[in-house]
Amino acid sequence: MNELANGAAGLASAGFIFALVILGLIVWFFVNRASVKASQHIRLLESLLEEQKRQTLLLSRLNEVLAGNEQGDSAADSQNREFIRLIPER
Repeated sequence: MNELANGAAGLASAGFIFALVILGLIVWFFVNRASVKASQHIRLLESLLEEQKRQTLLLSRLNEVLAGNEQGDSAADSQNREFIRLIPER
């Protein structure tokens, strides 16, 4: 009878260990999936930042060309340049 009880306890502990392994794999899957999605988001945000820098550079060049063509007063130009400096670059 003791041997039967020991065998059942062994099966129960093996089943418990198996359940823990399965649970660990499920948790690992979701953590890994979240990590991959975060990496993809970071790459997309970096590409958006590069595009924004290029657009800012093009706009500043356009502003310089337009400011060079106009014969406006220098106060308006200095205000425009100060305003551009206030825009945060991310």
